[in-house]
Amino acid sequence: MAPLIHPLLLCGGSGTRLWPLSRKSYPKQFAKLTGEESLFQASALRLTGDGFAAPTVIAGSDFRFIVLEQLAGVEIAPAATLIEPQGRNTAPAILAAALVLEAQNPGALMLVAPSDHVIPDVERFASAVHAAAEVAQMGQIVTFGIRPTRAETGYGWLALSQKPDPDFAPVPQPLKGFVEKPDAASAAKLLAGGEHLWNAGIFLFSTTVLIEAFQTFEPEMLAQARLSVEGAEKDLGFTRFEPKAWAELADISIDYAVMEKATNLTAVPYGGEWSDLGDWGAVWRDSEPDAQGVVTRGPATALDCEGTLLRAEAPSQQLVGIGLTDIIAVAMPDAVLVAHKDRAQDVKKVVATLKGKGVLQAETLPRDYRPWGWYESLVVGGRFQVKRIHVLPGAALSLQSHHHRSEHWIVVEGTAKVTIDDEVKLVAENESVYIPLGAVHRMENPGRMPMVLIEVQTGSYLGEDDITRYEDVYARGQGAKG
Repeated sequence: MAPLIHPLLLCGGSGTRLWPLSRKSYPKQFAKLTGEESLFQASALRLTGDGFAAPTVIAGSDFRFIVLEQLAGVEIAPAATLIEPQGRNTAPAILAAALVLEAQNPGALMLVAPSDHVIPDVERFASAVHAAAEVAQMGQIVTFGIRPTRAETGYGWLALSQKPDPDFAPVPQPLKGFVEKPDAASAAKLLAGGEHLWNAGIFLFSTTVLIEAFQTFEPEMLAQARLSVEGAEKDLGFTRFEPKAWAELADISIDYAVMEKATNLTAVPYGGEWSDLGDWGAVWRDSEPDAQGVVTRGPATALDCEGTLLRAEAPSQQLVGIGLTDIIAVAMPDAVLVAHKDRAQDVKKVVATLKGKGVLQAETLPRDYRPWGWYESLVVGGRFQVKRIHVLPGAALSLQSHHHRSEHWIVVEGTAKVTIDDEVKLVAENESVYIPLGAVHRMENPGRMPMVLIEVQTGSYLGEDDITRYEDVYARGQGAKG
């Protein structure tokens, strides 16, 4: 009987090379970059079915409700959602998850996969995973190598013991070693030699074997991770690791902590399509350019363009390119990127520059995602603000009051259940209600469809921290948004 494989989806990282679509407040794994599902949803779907247990997800606290909402959108219930108190790279995240699974199921096979990869051939990838499971059961740590299609300098490479099968059958073989991201000349040699694959950062191992590897190579990290896991608290169905011990963990990747030191390493080749969508050049390549090499998405039009990506995200926009060659243009409601494809990797530098200047758009989207749904500012004035608020079915904002503003709510879709002090009433579509300054209030969506309302705020201070919170089903503290 084939062993059950327990997927671990890693949801860290901010995807700064895909700015302005991907930002710290809503990174690329949750965005619909190439299809109708987000990268995270596609990754979760890929790791379901025969031979796979329900996935475990590890993410930052800010994204815990987005994780659950997106999994519910593809009808997947996670085995666990683990919360990192702060990002500490892949080694602490993977180790902590392995300790959790080991306590429940000693020696279980864990498949570690980033949640922002594109792997269209699901069956071929599953075959590679199941081939790897046989050697993982025998104590090997398995890493998956991608068939290289170009002399890529943005990836690390895997050195094989021998050339893979001509058809790239998923035949396990001993891993000779790791190669750091090469320069262009070295990458060309690696590609021509045929004995090197791209390092996908996907691993399969027994939790017992991985923990033993940390005991050998990183015993202090193992001890510290145990403290954080043992001190973890349950929070609305999430498992939140103990923050003080977590903060003492080294910020280091799994490659540096363990993989480059271990001797029980096996590589399994994967010959299907794969991309980590690391920059806009990768998005262009994976979006099936037309005969002129042009990709358009959203309200975008290209005239006499070649090798160009035009992408507009807001229905109210119109992005037009005329006579462009090898250009990337991405338009968001609050920011626009225009770059040559050869400079796609430099977008990360732009984000750092904007952040240094204190530009809000560097890290924050105009749409702010909350546990109950999302809101976006439509108009902001000196003493007023107009928002669109989208509340999920069955969701509720906290019971709260404000010291500096009053609010007027107009329901435009669905029905709102509104509490104002001691009064509770239903407000239907095309009806409105006024919330006086200082009133204790709450809005809820009692229906089965999303509820949308327009909120007009007026007052001397309109910041999101002007909240006195009395009750909250999401267990947030004073000053938390929404």
